[in-house]
Amino acid sequence: MNLAKRVSSLTPSTTLAITAKAKELKAAGYDVIGLGAGEPDFNTPQHIIDAAVKAMNEGHTKYTPSGGLPSLKAEIIKKFQEDQQLTYEPSEIIVCIGAKHALYTLFQVILDEGDEVIIPTPYWVSYPEQVKLAGGVPVYVEGREENEFKITPEQLKAAITERTKALIVNSPSNPTGMIYTEEELKALGDICLQHDILIISDEIYEKLIYGNHRHVSIAQLSSELKAQTIIINGVSKSHSMTGWRIGYAAGNKEIIRAMTDLASHSTSNPTSIAQYAAIAAYSGPQEPVEEMRQAFEGRLNIIYEKLIRIPGFTCVKPQGAFYLFPNAREAANMAGYHTVDEFVEALLEEAKVALVPGSGFGAPDNVRLSYATSLELLEEAVERMKQFMEQKINR
Repeated sequence: MNLAKRVSSLTPSTTLAITAKAKELKAAGYDVIGLGAGEPDFNTPQHIIDAAVKAMNEGHTKYTPSGGLPSLKAEIIKKFQEDQQLTYEPSEIIVCIGAKHALYTLFQVILDEGDEVIIPTPYWVSYPEQVKLAGGVPVYVEGREENEFKITPEQLKAAITERTKALIVNSPSNPTGMIYTEEELKALGDICLQHDILIISDEIYEKLIYGNHRHVSIAQLSSELKAQTIIINGVSKSHSMTGWRIGYAAGNKEIIRAMTDLASHSTSNPTSIAQYAAIAAYSGPQEPVEEMRQAFEGRLNIIYEKLIRIPGFTCVKPQGAFYLFPNAREAANMAGYHTVDEFVEALLEEAKVALVPGSGFGAPDNVRLSYATSLELLEEAVERMKQFMEQKINR
């Protein structure tokens, strides 16, 4: 039986491929350190778990409105007001089964066959695939390393055509950890306004910011930009709730209504219990969020200094999220490999360290490693990488 064209065009996930190989080696008894995780290594805070148990015991186990519980929408609205001084109505919010589902549903309702979406590289692996699934065309614009992996207004202008429908902005970024400044966002936003291009602002890592950097939402820069922007966010990264699957979109009520209508025919509603947990995440104590942020920052500062001492590795220091995205092209060459993908595969086979090749993010010279794991494992992984390089160079 032939599969539909929409799925046959999908690119297999390099993240899943390397994870599968790492699990295979672990199952065979090898001591593999996996640094591919895209989730915090902390458990969900206890008060959130308690709220979910309470919801179950009180019988909140039934269908909810397709767009999410009104009480959860109220907490999301309150969060936007407190964090970004943005005001939204319940009709401008949809709660989804994770931020990924919010993005998928958004592309389904805004794209027609051949519509273009500008995606800065490096990008999160699912952006182009979701665009293709909606019949759209990904248009890649290179965020150059010398510009902290961020695109410029000139690059954006050059990529716009009569078919351009949207621009994706991911700040802080997965995989680079880079953050767009207020001035940079304003410059990109002005161009989108001039050409009537929808801005999709993925802000899932907004609570994980380090040093003197700060998160700015492009929607808070002006009323015009707010009207032109759909914000994507959720509790997965901020509150260590990846498995609970609660994300949301905020913006134009016509788009939100269309997303809600589509969700009503595809998923019915987000899990009721997880929604009550998300209410507790936003209404309860926020100290666990800050504790996790501090832990990630501490790891980053230690591991970054060790990583850049490995022969052949260079790295722009991340400003947010929990990933390092070093350039490993020279390391691969020094170790005798034609591509960074080959280098990553050898590192897993020989040093038993699992990284994610940057080719899956549109940056084939780089690798992504997550520091959402213990400092002890991170230090051991970097030491193995260093020894691997020294052995290759001195062979």
